[in-house]
Amino acid sequence: MTELVVRPLADAFMQVGVYVAVMVALFGWLRWRYGDRITDGLTRRPRLGPLVGALLGVSPGCGGAIVLMPLYARGKVSFGTVVAALAATMGDSSWVVLAWNPLFALKIHTLLFAVGLVTGYVVDALGIDPARRRARPGIPAVVAAVGTPTTGAVPAMVGRVVPAASTSAALATPVAAALAGPVDAVPAQPVGPGGSAGPRSGGTVAGRAGLLDGLRRPDPATAFWGLTTPAFAVSVPVVFQMVDPTVLTRALGGVDPYLALGVLGTLVAVLIFAAGRGRLADDSLETAYPQSLRETLRHSAHEASFVTVWVAVAYLGWQVFTTVTGFNGSQLALTGLLGVLVGAAIGLIPGCAIQIVFTGLYVSGGLPLPTLVANAISQDGDALIPLAALRRHSAALATVITTIPAAAVGAALLVVL
Repeated sequence: MTELVVRPLADAFMQVGVYVAVMVALFGWLRWRYGDRITDGLTRRPRLGPLVGALLGVSPGCGGAIVLMPLYARGKVSFGTVVAALAATMGDSSWVVLAWNPLFALKIHTLLFAVGLVTGYVVDALGIDPARRRARPGIPAVVAAVGTPTTGAVPAMVGRVVPAASTSAALATPVAAALAGPVDAVPAQPVGPGGSAGPRSGGTVAGRAGLLDGLRRPDPATAFWGLTTPAFAVSVPVVFQMVDPTVLTRALGGVDPYLALGVLGTLVAVLIFAAGRGRLADDSLETAYPQSLRETLRHSAHEASFVTVWVAVAYLGWQVFTTVTGFNGSQLALTGLLGVLVGAAIGLIPGCAIQIVFTGLYVSGGLPLPTLVANAISQDGDALIPLAALRRHSAALATVITTIPAAAVGAALLVVL
């Protein structure tokens, strides 16, 4: 029972959730502290987009790539920037190779960065962007209103539906009905530390749901960070094999802190996920402008919980599947060109669970390097999950695009090696 259910739930939080939480909180703090200065820099200098995307994507784990997805949905970054991040990321498989051989991890991440950078610039040069193609002239469009950078005031044209061609002159809100009443009367907010102001989240739809309203009921984000802090302290030495977990268990009188903190963290993530009705915290303009550090931590906890829950589902499903069927991936033909194609195809599967297993096969000597590289480029980690929730057509095209350089680079390595 422990290996079938408990360990997958603990691994989801301890191997993925805590690292995603730290990364998302870091970028959330930067957004709160500096407002839109960083993302506005990408808007003013779109040519830097794929470079920044590749840099964020190549960072270990999925957190760097995840933060780009709502930015793309809000039109802050290009589709090439997203593709660069997805091609460069190795997801949470990064932790596997980092723990096994840091020098090898540095080499493969350098290769991923180069591939992501080139792929992102090619996509932007070709003008590929499914979100832009779907916004065709002549079709009525509803555009979300957002406070101006200096006043935070919301335009008065609430609820109007305007043609897509005239959206630059007039803005409407897609949630006019939900925002009717007291929310419409929310006054403009003062400029925050980053020079940007936005709507107060206490009066938003999310706030009404209770997730961000810490004044009315206990805030589950407090429990999340209360668990994340010690969990991170335990996860780092255990995941990187610096400490034998049995030593910690004996020191605590037989209680395994990895399993205990991991399961509790996943359960808290499920509660936050359910309270937010399964939505990503940063998928709307109402939550795009945190007004305090506390609010930033709430948003970060929600986003990290969103990813943790889906990773837990993937981990648990994969464990049950392998236990029932006996299939663990080693039965596949994974050598030569066929192995490269199989590695790239497995990379199409969203999430990190099977990708971590696949990378583990390489570490144990079950895969050749070209197959691993093809999988590393093709896989999109957990970043594809929020992208699919926000822009499903873009997510589908992005994951297909990343398989092209995956197969090409993998095949090239077959010739070189």
